[in-house]
Amino acid sequence: MSKVIFITGAGRGLGTDIALQALKAGHQVVATGRRPEEVEKTLGGPQDNLLVTKLDITSPQDAQAAAQAAVERFGRIDVLVNNAGNFFAGYFEEITPEQMRQQFETNLFGPMNVTRAVLPILRKQRAGHIISLSSSAGLIGQEFCVAYAASKFAVEGWMESLRYDVEPYGIRTTVVEPGFFRTELLVDASTTWPEPTIDDYAERTTATIAAWKSMNGQQGGDPVKLAQALLALAAQDTPPLRFVAGADAIEGVEAKAQELLAQARASRELGGNLAFDDTNA
Repeated sequence: MSKVIFITGAGRGLGTDIALQALKAGHQVVATGRRPEEVEKTLGGPQDNLLVTKLDITSPQDAQAAAQAAVERFGRIDVLVNNAGNFFAGYFEEITPEQMRQQFETNLFGPMNVTRAVLPILRKQRAGHIISLSSSAGLIGQEFCVAYAASKFAVEGWMESLRYDVEPYGIRTTVVEPGFFRTELLVDASTTWPEPTIDDYAERTTATIAAWKSMNGQQGGDPVKLAQALLALAAQDTPPLRFVAGADAIEGVEAKAQELLAQARASRELGGNLAFDDTNA
């Protein structure tokens, strides 16, 4: 069944793949990006089932205008795909406070801005599906990813809790944790690489940047297949609360789950006996 699918960051990378696959499947697509002319060119020009509109996700005003344009064109929004994001790489001491805030502004507050704009429409419909792209780094801390992982861990908590807010109104939520896919996350347009500023980190920073850059274009995951999987989730009556995407991510999340269980069990003797003892009051 055809749906109206609203996609952020549709001008390149995974966002483009989601939009193209959605159009191919016969859906009506709202493709958004900071430079709409580039989005339209990337997607093959004007089409009856396509609305291209400007959206800088860090702007609440842009988000409201894009949501309104979607309803004016297609009458509803069925699926919101919070895809747009970026990556501030580096060790914590070499990431400035301003860069850390920028990371959260895009990866957390950006999707929140768009979701705030779309939710009144979904509530009025008493139906809808919010899909937010997190990362395996949203569940598993990684070296050189402290800012990115922190922002994606925050996305996880927001989405997991948002479920309870909106479920009574027929709105479903899914947070997606991809592993390494051959998207454009590691290109310079999406990634801010640190300048070595602290001698203790300099050698590791230089080596890690080189290793990450060499990985670009070699990642094992196929973004077209990921886009198709997300559309399959959007077609489900009861989509999953989490979708771990890619064999590498699944392996990592399973290991993390076992680690958490082991840590909980190890905490039981000391941490499980901390209640007030009213008999001694």
